[in-house]
Amino acid sequence: MYVCGLTVQGPPHIGHVRFALAFDVLRRWLIHTGHEVTYVRNVTDVDDKILARSAAAGEPWWAWAYENERAATWAYDVLGTLPPTYEPRATGHVPEMVELIAQLIDRGHAYAVDGDVYFDVRSFPGYGDLSGQKLGELQPAADTETDERKRDPRDFALWKAHKPGEPETASWPTPWGRGRPGWHLECSAMAEKYLGPEFDLHGGGLDLRFPHHENERAQSQAAGHGFARYWLHNAWVTMGGEKMSKSLGNTLLVDEVVQRVRPVELRYYLVAPHYRSMIEFTESALQEAAVAYGRLESFVRRAAERVGADAGKPVLSDAFSTALDDDLATPAAVAAVHEAVTAGNTALAADDEAAVAAALGSVRAMLGVLGLDPLDPHWAAAGGDHRLAGVTDGLVQLALEQRTAARARKDYASADAIRNQLGALGVQVEDTPQGTRWELTT
Repeated sequence: MYVCGLTVQGPPHIGHVRFALAFDVLRRWLIHTGHEVTYVRNVTDVDDKILARSAAAGEPWWAWAYENERAATWAYDVLGTLPPTYEPRATGHVPEMVELIAQLIDRGHAYAVDGDVYFDVRSFPGYGDLSGQKLGELQPAADTETDERKRDPRDFALWKAHKPGEPETASWPTPWGRGRPGWHLECSAMAEKYLGPEFDLHGGGLDLRFPHHENERAQSQAAGHGFARYWLHNAWVTMGGEKMSKSLGNTLLVDEVVQRVRPVELRYYLVAPHYRSMIEFTESALQEAAVAYGRLESFVRRAAERVGADAGKPVLSDAFSTALDDDLATPAAVAAVHEAVTAGNTALAADDEAAVAAALGSVRAMLGVLGLDPLDPHWAAAGGDHRLAGVTDGLVQLALEQRTAARARKDYASADAIRNQLGALGVQVEDTPQGTRWELTT
């Protein structure tokens, strides 16, 4: 799998990271069903916007890119995505890009003009097939300021000549002069470097289908490579019906949102809808997702206390498997998890430990595929300082011990007052045959 990662022009918002979660679930499902998966997710660390924003901030472009790359990595990690097999940076693969350009020129699909190199779209008969467009209806490629040099205004840049005023460090020597790569060229070169001339899956956001993926496909196939066999595109996160973007000013940074809900709850919110469905962001929908995940988590923790965390076989329900086999239909898969939790809660109420264990094994297995298992060590460690979690647990336990002591001396008023005070703080107390337990309410 090759999945287009972020252009690190700024810190990521939740619209940016939806692709990472969608393809993380796909990767987990492929692994679960017996596939060995090589997963490549690139970093675009040089482009026009990075140069412009770093200059405005008075920072070196490479420092600006690295700072935001680290912010992206933090966001991927905090939301529980598996680390990629390889995560190449564009700036580390210029030799491969130069070689690909030379192949395209030799095959008559590209031409150089005064240090710029363009792909000749009319030389590739299949141009437009991926996005279902006809060449004659396409608008000029808006990727350079030198359209007068192009043979056709729809030709796109493979290499951009170094311009006066741009940092010298953002250019590399080539047979056509110093410059830097075009965005589309970068991904073709990196995908083929790590996955070969033909590979199985290429993914990315819906906004990348054209022109980015169309251009990737055209230049790679024009060079004689099969490139990607299957293409998948996730839909956007929108606000007010518009794609979430920095230019519109309607962004929600990941590091801000995980202060309002836990990272695992944000993951649930972004994973539960179908990857090809738009998500219209609202705070109320985010909170509803947190409550829904809380129901799943509550069952898992209660059942684990009753029968042990590893009780029950990790058997997926038929409905869950059928859903993910059907174009990764996560809404139906999540519904199957909730059905299993309902059955598990019924078993808990009936003290049917065999049924509780069976439900727990199934629920944890399904949540594991979705990257949402509450007992996964990642989520136990996520969302803050371990010491703070320990202090919180200790203080609640201290209060519960005082409540137990009050009940033992038949001071029920004090016991009820402690319980009510904990409830006001969002701590739900439950007395069970196995003893008193507590959990945070959502």
